[in-house]
Amino acid sequence: MQDIIVTIAAALALGLVARELRIPPLVGFLGAGFLLHYLGFTAFDGLERVSDLGVVLLLFTIGLKFDLRSLLQPEAYGTAALHMISSVLVGAGTIGLAAVVGVVSLDGGLGTIGLLGFALSFSSTVLVVKVLEDRSDDGSYYGQIAIAILVIQDIAAVAFITIAGEEPPSPWAFALVLLVPAAWVLRRVLERVGRGELLVLFGVVMALGPGYVAFESVGIHGDLGALVMGLLFASHPRSTELSKSLFSVKELFLVAFFVTIGLQAVPTWADLLMSLILCVILLPFNFLSFYLMGRLFGLRNRTSFRTSLALSNFSEFALIVVAVGAGNGVFEDSWLTVTALAVAIGMIISSLANAYSLQIVGRLDAILPDENESKLRPLDRPIDTGSAEVVVLGMGRIGRGAYERLVHSGGLSVIGVDNDHLVVEELKREQFNVLEGDATDHEFWHRLVVGGTARTVILAMAIHDSNTFALEQLRIAGFGGAIAAVVQRQDQADALTTAGVHTVVNIYGGSGAEVADAALRLPTGRGTDGEAGDTDIAGDTDVAGHAGDAGDVGDVGDVGDAEI
Repeated sequence: MQDIIVTIAAALALGLVARELRIPPLVGFLGAGFLLHYLGFTAFDGLERVSDLGVVLLLFTIGLKFDLRSLLQPEAYGTAALHMISSVLVGAGTIGLAAVVGVVSLDGGLGTIGLLGFALSFSSTVLVVKVLEDRSDDGSYYGQIAIAILVIQDIAAVAFITIAGEEPPSPWAFALVLLVPAAWVLRRVLERVGRGELLVLFGVVMALGPGYVAFESVGIHGDLGALVMGLLFASHPRSTELSKSLFSVKELFLVAFFVTIGLQAVPTWADLLMSLILCVILLPFNFLSFYLMGRLFGLRNRTSFRTSLALSNFSEFALIVVAVGAGNGVFEDSWLTVTALAVAIGMIISSLANAYSLQIVGRLDAILPDENESKLRPLDRPIDTGSAEVVVLGMGRIGRGAYERLVHSGGLSVIGVDNDHLVVEELKREQFNVLEGDATDHEFWHRLVVGGTARTVILAMAIHDSNTFALEQLRIAGFGGAIAAVVQRQDQADALTTAGVHTVVNIYGGSGAEVADAALRLPTGRGTDGEAGDTDIAGDTDVAGHAGDAGDVGDVGDVGDAEI
């Protein structure tokens, strides 16, 4: 118990230090592992199991939020393939040159060197997704590209581990296709689970049971199973809710993962030198390679830069690949230490770089020429609102209600923006003027071109922080028109009003009075035949529709025309 308490306390202390220094807490967790190792501590029994649970849940939640169509985009599979080839060549060359000059000893020929280069060609799934989630960028265009590349890399790593294992996959592996019809039943169960701890337990069981255990039992790496199970639930309406319910559990377990990385290193000075050489040469190469591949496949400079920054690190799968190689006698055991150090140092450098990604990307973008819009990928081209007078950010029930009121009652030209592809497609079929975009993504605002006719913006997103972020971006862009927003609590309304929003509508404000009015209209006695009479509570009352009054903000559109 003492080792557990010391480990947790060290992670907390150095995590707080990292936070005060305005760097990601995971850097502190890695530092805690190094410090504990230096002080003579080892991983307590069960720490690696907790770490594995964190990775399994992470991969499951990746699947829940991942759009499979991203894998079919050339900017994903093309970049992943070309980068892996070039990275293996550069990594093998670096290691071979270091062996020639005597920095490190290496038995074996080109195959051994190439396998080490292959191990170092992956990016860290855990780190990248953690960075994207911390910035709420996992649903952004560049975030989805980065995750798609990670998925392709992970599949390649799992394929290698499976093939190189002592035993081939069981013939029963073909039975895993039964997970597809089984998922139909499990999706019905998800509809009945409810919320709270039952939802959390459901997610954990799905990740570990039909996910991890099912794949492991037939000789395939269980992490891939967790990802596949997440993908099978991705299209379910409650997938986002399920992912959010697992967030805290996953984050707690992932602390163990980063601490374990730090505890694994038992370096000599030669090991440290070799790991630093790998970081100094391969990390900049990874950044340049991902950037050039992104531009080759039609991404903007900013999108390519942000994708490159996120992916420029070494993967935890490198440790597994090297461990498999060492177990088969291909590598000396010292390469495990070198790889562990390179992974840890790469994570620290990548975390620090991504903490200042917007500043870095802004400076790099400023020195490069503008892109040819006609050659950009459709999802990375400028978003033009055209001649719209009102822009509605968030096309859920409230945004849609505001849109319809403004068009039908106000006679205004309106355009809606939503980040849900399915919602956008449905609205387009219903003849709504709507664009797909994520107003919580910095890149959305760099792509957004609002015409001079736009005089009102409605912040109708379901999450208050999203509306706050959008408001900040509008202010930065110098938008001088009217801004309206919806809230769920009075403190949110006060905050937005103080920030300068012209009209704030509480979606629950007045709903109590409306319910009371509806109750007063009900008959006080039963009908002559014992019937309850008219008791349709929803008859004249639409609580969500109350927010449709936000449509009236079109009347304050004369505050002034503005162009973002």
